[in-house]
Amino acid sequence: MRPAGSPNSMIMRDALAAAALRLDATSETPRLDAELLLAHAAGVTREALLLGRLDRPAPDIEALVDRRAAGEPVAYITGTRDFWTISLEVTPAVLIPRPDSETLIAAAVEHFGERTPSRILDLGTGSGALLLATLYQWPAATGVGIDRSAEALDVARENARRLELGDRAKFRIGNWCAGIDEAFDLILCNPPYVQEGAALPRDVRAFEPHAALFAGGDGMVCYRTIAPRLGALLAPGGVACIEVGAAQGAAVRALFADFGLCGVVRRDLAGNDRCLTLDG
Repeated sequence: MRPAGSPNSMIMRDALAAAALRLDATSETPRLDAELLLAHAAGVTREALLLGRLDRPAPDIEALVDRRAAGEPVAYITGTRDFWTISLEVTPAVLIPRPDSETLIAAAVEHFGERTPSRILDLGTGSGALLLATLYQWPAATGVGIDRSAEALDVARENARRLELGDRAKFRIGNWCAGIDEAFDLILCNPPYVQEGAALPRDVRAFEPHAALFAGGDGMVCYRTIAPRLGALLAPGGVACIEVGAAQGAAVRALFADFGLCGVVRRDLAGNDRCLTLDG
């Protein structure tokens, strides 16, 4: 951001400070947001920006800051989001991958140890984050991502292509477990689980796809669809890692137990319920 009439007067350091100050009233992470927006506009990584470019002339980021100040998530503005060990393209057609969801990957890595899952299924794949992160983790694995949104699958396929995983990741339209006729060593699932009417931050409620967020009055609708069929898709010795809401662990675990799947709830780094693991 630059003073009017001074198009070349700002250096990166000053632009960063001005952007962070502008975003202080609307963002919980104004400095980080400003860094990401400035790095994006400059065509460099955030790390490169902070380590060696702060005294260089700054690009104009006023329009980007305006969008963030209006509530638009940084990931939709820059079109990218880092997740686990990969970087993903994201659009408003998909939910923005969150660090909390990395709990599922960590649980899978712990389960398999020195072993490698051969086949991976990602139910509700969205951007492809979970499937592509695990395929990157285990280079010998192949997998399938299922989603009911054709627009989301376009994003997932593009991410697979960019990560050079297109020959190992296949994506198709589907309704959770319906029509799947093989067993998988690893099943990943981050379904909608927010209760209808729940209070959400403005940038989530106004910009992210509601179909990927809300799941009925108690947030359990999708789990009830998945639970009766999941056991048939899980290979012996395998594991299913299902994301749950911050206070849903006990209820979701009891639901899957009704269908013969006993599980353990793992917590994320904030101490909230986050991942139900179900052994095959």
